[in-house]
Amino acid sequence: MSTEHPSDDAIASKLKAFQGLFLRWNERINLSAARTPAELAEHIQDCLSVVDVLRPCKRVLDVGSGGGLPVVVAAISLPETQFVALEPVHKKHAFLRTAARELELANLEAFAKRLDDHDDHDYDAATSRATFDLPTWLDLGLQHVRTGGFVVGFEAQRRTDLPATIRRIPYGAAKSRALIILDKP
Repeated sequence: MSTEHPSDDAIASKLKAFQGLFLRWNERINLSAARTPAELAEHIQDCLSVVDVLRPCKRVLDVGSGGGLPVVVAAISLPETQFVALEPVHKKHAFLRTAARELELANLEAFAKRLDDHDDHDYDAATSRATFDLPTWLDLGLQHVRTGGFVVGFEAQRRTDLPATIRRIPYGAAKSRALIILDKP
């Protein structure tokens, strides 16, 4: 892979292309409740919050990838990182494959399978957004990252039932939103 980092303009251009592709597909299949460009832009902004956390990773697993939030956004922003997207719903999997092809994301590979059918357990990080209850996701994600890796979840409202060892990184305008990071010792 190239060692050049994409320019902010190149990233913005691909994010705009992703937004158009997403909205076209979302008219035919339910990728997300985001129906307008403004609603989708808010989701994309949420997903951009995870980019800096994933920057040091070489290989990332995204589970329940659906409409590509956050995996496509992260793959656009981090072309040096290899992303594996798991999405068992075939229509959504087809969207992810189309997004990877049309946006020329050689670093994104999508599989039409569930997490319990995925045998790789050596990722640097694992992400999931609104697929599982957060404590369940943290437990499942830890099973798929290497020692020293971490799991990332998205918290919409502050929770008190999470492990004491999490790191919480607030993001966005809503003070209750945070990335939840759990390291695997």
